[in-house]
Amino acid sequence: MSRCENFYATLENREPEKLILDLAGCPLSGIDNALLDKISDLLGFNGGKEKDELFGDINGQIIDERILKYLDIDTRPVGSILSPKKSLAKRISNSEYIDEWGMRYKYTGLYWEHVGFPLRGARVDDLDSYPWPEPESIDYKEIEAIRDRAKYLYENTDYVICASHPVYGIFELGCWMCGFDDFLIKMALDTDFIKKFFNIILAYQEKVIDIYYSEIGEYIHYTSSGDDFAIQENSFVSPETFDALIKPYFEERIRYTRKYTKAAYLHHSCGNVHSLIPSLIEAGVQILNPIQPVNELMSAGSLKKSYSKQICFHGGIDTQKILPFGTEEDVKKEVKGVIDIISKDGGYIFAAAHNLQKDVPPENVIAMFKAARECYAPGSKKKTGPGND
Repeated sequence: MSRCENFYATLENREPEKLILDLAGCPLSGIDNALLDKISDLLGFNGGKEKDELFGDINGQIIDERILKYLDIDTRPVGSILSPKKSLAKRISNSEYIDEWGMRYKYTGLYWEHVGFPLRGARVDDLDSYPWPEPESIDYKEIEAIRDRAKYLYENTDYVICASHPVYGIFELGCWMCGFDDFLIKMALDTDFIKKFFNIILAYQEKVIDIYYSEIGEYIHYTSSGDDFAIQENSFVSPETFDALIKPYFEERIRYTRKYTKAAYLHHSCGNVHSLIPSLIEAGVQILNPIQPVNELMSAGSLKKSYSKQICFHGGIDTQKILPFGTEEDVKKEVKGVIDIISKDGGYIFAAAHNLQKDVPPENVIAMFKAARECYAPGSKKKTGPGND
């Protein structure tokens, strides 16, 4: 079976001949560049990078092809968040900027953190006068570059192609623009504001979807959205509130995307989304990322028991303890444990539980993907990887 045939078997809950391995294929299965450099040095690839002429920042995180081939990664990314030219975006200094939505960011040494919330304390009428970004001003040259890479990969390789989401999620934008506390209070006490805000964001999303997927939809195998609906212990809002206020807009975004593409739909949400999974399935999510093993409900066994053959899982290898602090043997044991449970009858794409940070030893990254190839065997065949006698 080709990589793409294995992907579709996985998606349809049939056991593939080989697991689909993902590293930076979707936008939230990436890896810190400093860690990449360590892996490159460890493998003797230092001193230059092997890249296709179509690679570039507009097409997500592009990793040295030699590393991807060494690890036998099945996925390749295209696209990224698109930023209109007509917006509030401006650079303040080398360590501070305002983005297209008017949100202020400050660099703190590792990440760009939100420090300014333009709609904190705003009322529903304030939304009419806010200077929203204009999607019509997106640079078409960026779209052409994304389309050209997608078309090239589709016609010349058998990699599984993921189109990164071109717009942010409605819930996360609300939390970022208002501040988490202000927006969650509004969800409880000012639903008129919430509904009007979501309508504005959905209209923006649909205009970007028109521009983006009309060009690349035929060349991709899956696409994504990202919107964190949960923290480690629980969801931000109850399932009832999610269904009443968030799900209608989220579901419409997925429906609208499918006007242009038959690609499978992956959604990323951090945290414990166990109680929201039925609603995500109803909304049209086919692949759930990153299945962070933050508690028993989000463990491989719990998810497989509750939602087997209803949704495809993506991720699951612990990035908080095992990968940064474990030994190579710990990593191999973790990989085998997850694969043995969750890969039965298909429905699982192998990846870390989130982006790999620079505190992960490069040896553990290599051990993780090598173990995934060694551990998996379809059907009743014995799994002959690490930990088997």
